[in-house]
Amino acid sequence: MIYIYNDYGGTHTTALAAAYHLKQITQSERKLTTEEILNVKFFNKLTKNDSGKIIFHGIDENGDSVYTIGRKSSKLVVPALRELSLLLERKHHFEEKIIFSNTSPTVPIPMSIGGFFSRGLKIDFIGVPLLVMGAKQCCDNIFRLVENTKQIGKSSNEEQVIILENEVYK
Repeated sequence: MIYIYNDYGGTHTTALAAAYHLKQITQSERKLTTEEILNVKFFNKLTKNDSGKIIFHGIDENGDSVYTIGRKSSKLVVPALRELSLLLERKHHFEEKIIFSNTSPTVPIPMSIGGFFSRGLKIDFIGVPLLVMGAKQCCDNIFRLVENTKQIGKSSNEEQVIILENEVYK
């Protein structure tokens, strides 16, 4: 199975989702620390040039691959990837189940503003603290989103490609 977490930039909530999925960070009663957040691979590291690239994060405990992608404002990226996956399935007998999981619903306002300052304007001294504040606000929601995504992946759904738009998990 292949999991692909996606959102606008692909470097904040998607990076956290991949880290939760791969158990590089774990859920507990406390919020993530600033150090834990900033040490997540690819967190606030990707640039505009990385948009649209499918980035490998690792293999989970079940042997499933975990990726992320930043799709910018295009609503066509994930449907196009779905169609490509189905074409590969039909033409080349590609039989891997793929789950696209949208992390955008978990993004709080401080993270949006922080991402704009840090990634868009390159003003990290304003952006990074806002990103960390936002990550602390949404880490529980991201964890629940990941758990739901994994549960759907394990289900006996016959669909080869599943797109999860998700919602805020409270």
